[in-house]
Order: sequence, then C-alpha cells, then structure tokens
Amino acid sequence: MTPSATDSPADLIISACTVLVHDDQERIGFTRDAAIVVRDGAVEAVTTTAEATDLPAAERIHAPGQVALPGLINCHTHAPMVALRGLAEDLPTEEWFNDVVWPVESNLTAKDVELGARLACAEMIRAGVTCFADHYFAMDAVAQVVADCGMRALLGEAFFSSQGPEGRERSLEFALRHRGAADGRITTALAPHAPYTVDDTDLAATARLAGEHGLPVHLHAAENRDQTDTSLARHGVTPIEVLERTGILDTDVLLAHGTGIADRDLPLLQRAGGRTAVASAPRGYLKFAWPDTTPVRALRDIGVDVGLATDGAASNNNLDVWESMALTSLVQKSAEGDPRWLTSRQALHHATLQSARAVGLGDSAGSIAPGRRADIVLVDLTGPHTQPVHDLAATLVHSARSADVRTTIVDGRILMRDRELLTIDVPAVVRELEERLPALVDRGHGRRIQQYDT
Repeated sequence: MTPSATDSPADLIISACTVLVHDDQERIGFTRDAAIVVRDGAVEAVTTTAEATDLPAAERIHAPGQVALPGLINCHTHAPMVALRGLAEDLPTEEWFNDVVWPVESNLTAKDVELGARLACAEMIRAGVTCFADHYFAMDAVAQVVADCGMRALLGEAFFSSQGPEGRERSLEFALRHRGAADGRITTALAPHAPYTVDDTDLAATARLAGEHGLPVHLHAAENRDQTDTSLARHGVTPIEVLERTGILDTDVLLAHGTGIADRDLPLLQRAGGRTAVASAPRGYLKFAWPDTTPVRALRDIGVDVGLATDGAASNNNLDVWESMALTSLVQKSAEGDPRWLTSRQALHHATLQSARAVGLGDSAGSIAPGRRADIVLVDLTGPHTQPVHDLAATLVHSARSADVRTTIVDGRILMRDRELLTIDVPAVVRELEERLPALVDRGHGRRIQQYDT
C-alpha cells in the first residue's frame, strides 16, 4: 500500500533503485524502478519511483543503478578480535589457540574489547552488515559500542566451566541486563563456549536458565571433524549428542560452524525442541585446512536454517559477509560435486531470511517488506566488474564486492552514506588501539585462558 501525499512526511524515501524481494514462497525476486518508504524505523511500503515522487519525506536517497538488499547479518563472530587480525597465521587449530590466541586473550581489558568492537563495527557497516551475533568477553563494552554506532546485534557473554559457576552467572546477568537495549536493537543469548570447554553440568544448567528466562543459546559445536572424533573416542557421543542429552537442543540455539556434524546427528537436529540454526563461516575452514564444511544441503533437508558468518578476524582476517556468501556457494558446489547447488538465489536466501531466522529476527529482519525493520543496504552495480548484468542474483553474489555497498541503513537511520561512515571515527579508534597493542599481544607471561586439546 502506498501512502498518500497528504500523509505526514515519511522519514526516508529511497527511489529509482532495484529492490530484492521475497514472494510468499520465500523465493528471491527483484522489483525494478522501485521506491522504499520508511517511517518510524520500519518499511512502510515498497512502491514505484513514480508513485513516490510526490510523497513528502524528511530525507530522500535517489539511487539509480543501485540494488537495495536487506542488511546482511553476520551470524557468528567475535568482533573485538579484529585487534588480533594477522597475529596467528598459517597454523593448525591447536597451535593457533594454545600458542597465540588464548595466551593473548588473557591480556584483554574492557578497553581493548571496546576499541576492537568499534573497529569491527566500522568494517561491518562499510561491508553492508547491519546486524551481528557476537560471542566474546567483556561484552558490556560491546553493547555500548552497538548502542553508539547504531547497528543491531545478538550479544552473549562467553564462558568456560574452568571459570566456575561465576562464568555462567555472568553470562546470564549480561543477557538479562542488556536484553532490549539500544532502543531494542540489542537482543541477547547465553553463551557457553563449546561442549569441549563447558561440561555437561554447566550445559544442562544453561539449558534450564534459557528456558526459565526465554533466552536463546549461542555456542560453538562440532566445529570440525577432529572435535567429533575426539568426543566419540573419549565419551562415546558426538558434540551434538552432548547438546541433546543436556537439553541445549530443547532451547532456541545457534550453533557455530558445524563442519563436524555427523550423519547420526541429523535426526537429533531435526527433532530438536527449539529453533535450531547453524552459522557457517567457510573462509576460516579453508584457512585451517579442515577436511569438511558445514553440511548446508543436509541441514536444509531437515529444516535447519544456515546463516552466513565470518567468525573472528583473528582466524578469518576480515568480517566480510559478502565474501562468505560467495564462498558458501562455491564451497558447497565443490563439497556436493554439483554445480547446480548452491545457486546464487539460494545463497541470497541464506544471506537474508535464513540469517535473520538464525539470530532470532525472522519476524522483523531479513527482507524488505512492509512492517519489517528498515535495515537496508544499497549496492552500486555500475562498476566495470559488475557489467553487463545478465543474471542479477549471480552478479550480486559472484561479481559484486562489499566495497560496492554505498549506503547502510539500520532502523531507518543512515550509518553510512556514499561510503562515508557517519557514526564511527575510524582514525581515532586505530590510533588508540595501536597504542595498546604491545601490552595486548605480549605472551611472555606464560598464561592462557584455556587449553585446546580436541
């Protein structure tokens, strides 16, 4: 429905663009020469440019040659770890954790976390990411950054069983304290690290707390085949079976990675009592030379949503969900030996509606439609690397780059316009972070926050 010209001014009208839309079967389509009317942080209407011409608006964006997409969602990351980008390179997983990352993380202060999160949010906004699911330490600092910069986020305070019951209690306190913060842009989760660092007692307690307080759970699980094989050898069960017997699968749960999900795990995931989703970050799996990737096709067949992710920049080196979208399509083709899977339209579905559902925003984000939050990115397809356009979905997934994002909008607020960041002073953040790096990266103390032995 198009508002009439006599209505009060819209907050924002975006016109002369092509809009990615979903039909009632969730199939991807494109509406050309379209306009998006935004009011009170939500999409009021998707109409034609001609019909929107005379509508009053407080602000307008004329966007010929650009495609409007739902804002991308980074379904699993550790945003503050951009401070460790490039620090632990060309190492197998065990050495990466034990020799570099976990010793360095024992130095972390809340200020380090804040600066890392601020730099990460700047990177994500520039790459068309409007929402991210973060799983880390000192998360009060991350929540403040989200409130300041205007993004949307699902946040969880990570904990290990080695911290004692205080770790689990801090995770719950954080989740309850920040739920609904930043004008509703922050949602929260309980965040046990993984079945190999959190024991069954703590996982079962987490499941009970999630049920009591209506909170989702976000954790790493069956990250790779070695973890699954080790769990079977030591305990006779897979990591997913651990989650089932401790009640985690009866909660709404977001599982990070899942490249070690076994065939025997699929029935458990299919009959899980809560909403179950998996976040896939294929670049890191390639870099660590893991033999498998997230079994997207098998998960789709049992109704489990797979959202796109980057993991932290310490392993992935960037927070570019655009790259994750293209890699997901390519890696899935290779893994399945089938060039017809995963198609560009399927990749866009994972990047939009499935990612929104994965982070618990399936009713409010992930598509550009009346009533949905106005989380929108405008992508410029006039560059030589995106011309000519024979298949718009393929151009978006395989030719366009995150640098083609011109404008990023969250809740109707423009966070970046024509590549200019409006809410974060990147040079100031970088200067302060660089001053702190020598103390942060010191490993001479011989400590580490945890031992990786899977």
